[in-house]
Amino acid sequence: MANYMRDTLKAKSVYILDDSGAYGVGIANAFEAQAKKIGMNVMGHDQLDPKEADYTTVITKIKGLNPDAVYYGGVAQAGVKVAKQLHEIFPSVIKAGGDGMVDGGLLSAVGFPAIEGWYCTQASPHVMDDASMSDWVARYTKEFNMTPSDYAITAYDGVQVIVDSIKRVSASGQPVNRDTVRDAMQSANLNTLQGPVSFDENGDIVNKVISVFKITHDAGSADDDVQHQYKYIGVAPESPTS
Repeated sequence: MANYMRDTLKAKSVYILDDSGAYGVGIANAFEAQAKKIGMNVMGHDQLDPKEADYTTVITKIKGLNPDAVYYGGVAQAGVKVAKQLHEIFPSVIKAGGDGMVDGGLLSAVGFPAIEGWYCTQASPHVMDDASMSDWVARYTKEFNMTPSDYAITAYDGVQVIVDSIKRVSASGQPVNRDTVRDAMQSANLNTLQGPVSFDENGDIVNKVISVFKITHDAGSADDDVQHQYKYIGVAPESPTS
């Protein structure tokens, strides 16, 4: 998101907030490190208490500094209040967060137009709209009576990697246990719904795709409909363009 914010949204300065939870702190710190690395002006970084109801003091301070963007690391408990109060106090600023801001309950709790315009990232390719996925999506929807998310697809693909690894261990004559399956997963090279899956020497997936969405009101769908209220924008650049 730091790369996307600078290269695509042309933001030169940013103020960072997090919700003091492990996820929120981790993603906000990662964003901050990358923003500084690529030359963005990080004007400050504050932690919020998710139990507090009022963030107007910190948001008013941020407005006074006039950054191009605000990045929020965290989930809906604090995110609902951040979104509402940013809209009330500093509506013109670019607003972005991670997948903790991809939440139907958050959409309905904040409401439109206050939540509109937020950029959010998800750590997966967006393949839901591909024609090749129509049969799988239909089968999933019928089975679970709900539309799958991109993370449902990555979870499904993760199981495919495990199954493939178990099969390869069994075929090799080794005992099928935690250690042998883990080692087999390390050498996985499998074509899945999201594309090729393999892992580097650190065990991280080689195909590091981060998808960017923008909350854009679709009046023809329910306000808490994640599939239709989050518009897919594209893939965030893994490295800055310059």
